[in-house]
Amino acid sequence: MPLALLALAIGAFGIGTTEFVIMGLLPEVAGDFGVSIPTAGLLVTGYALGVVLGAPLMTVLGTKVSRKRMLMLLMGLFIVGNLLSAVAPAFAVMLIGRVVASLAHGAFFGIGSVVAADLVAPDKKAGAIAMMFTGLTVANVVGVPLGTLVGQTVGWRVTFGVVAVLGVLGLAGIAKLVPELPRAEGVRLRHELAAFKNTQVLLAMAMTVLGFGGVFAAITYIAPMMTHVTGFAEGSVTWLLVLFGLGMVVGNLVGGRYADRALMPMLYVSLGSLAVVLALFTLTAHNKVLAAVTIVLIGALGFATVPPLQKRVLDQAHGAPTLASAVNIGAFNLGNALAAWLGGLVIAGGLGYTAPNWVGAALATAALVLALVSATLERRDGAVSAVVTGRTPAEQPAAVHH
Repeated sequence: MPLALLALAIGAFGIGTTEFVIMGLLPEVAGDFGVSIPTAGLLVTGYALGVVLGAPLMTVLGTKVSRKRMLMLLMGLFIVGNLLSAVAPAFAVMLIGRVVASLAHGAFFGIGSVVAADLVAPDKKAGAIAMMFTGLTVANVVGVPLGTLVGQTVGWRVTFGVVAVLGVLGLAGIAKLVPELPRAEGVRLRHELAAFKNTQVLLAMAMTVLGFGGVFAAITYIAPMMTHVTGFAEGSVTWLLVLFGLGMVVGNLVGGRYADRALMPMLYVSLGSLAVVLALFTLTAHNKVLAAVTIVLIGALGFATVPPLQKRVLDQAHGAPTLASAVNIGAFNLGNALAAWLGGLVIAGGLGYTAPNWVGAALATAALVLALVSATLERRDGAVSAVVTGRTPAEQPAAVHH
């Protein structure tokens, strides 16, 4: 794997840390600004919405700029946003800082996925994408717990200052290590937008929303579930999230490796297994050991879908993949927001803290159904193409078969 992927992974580590570390620092931030916890929660919501909106916006603005330069500009935006959060004199200013930082998120992973895939041979593209996303998964194992610890002991402002320094390292690495890749000839904004007319691209994005949404339906409410149902102490939740992060790291690497060999079968296995494990979580949540094991499996199976889904979008949006790739990153966050809302509804409806697991299982099952539909349509289109060209399906280009 090219050393340039390390620079992308460092940037991903910083972005992953700033996205999730705020959840562990909400009480400190709320106390300093004199706002309620629900109000401080806007720092999470605002970031998620910024990712969804910023992914297409920043990608469109960057259509005239080389991908390397755009990645550098995005890291610059990320640094500014985190510095603004670190020195914010008022809550509103910090919220602005969070949104500014979030605008870089979707476009960075979207453009970074395209760059990572272009750096390697065709049979290693998903592995390269997974290598970049390793920075995001490791952030949940190392960056978030350490950032939370620093914020609780030294001050949350120091945490965001350190994250800004990580952004500087990522920016320097991209400037030094990422090559100036040639832009695809003849690709304009209208070509990028044309990818959204492709049913397979839309199906892949819907799988992203539902599949990863299934993960967040359960994980969003992991703290009350583990303390009220399983019987863990509140201080144990951080380490349970570390276990979740470790599962993410393993799942991401396994998903990247096997997606290069058999993309759709990898999705069938990961989504189907995720649905089963989430359903079982309603039972295993009542036992500490089984609950911990289940959390690792949810992280692993959930993130095993990320490289294949991202590669699926790149494959189907061939010729103009940048915008579609960035929007698919926004789809992950849209799934997170949707799942958190649905999970909150079933809890508010009096169904208990384990009820979001059923929501997650339903979402993952729906994603599996879409994967089967996508493969069926692809085989049908391949058969039609074979008839039109006078070739047997076996003689069709290999790109048709995943």
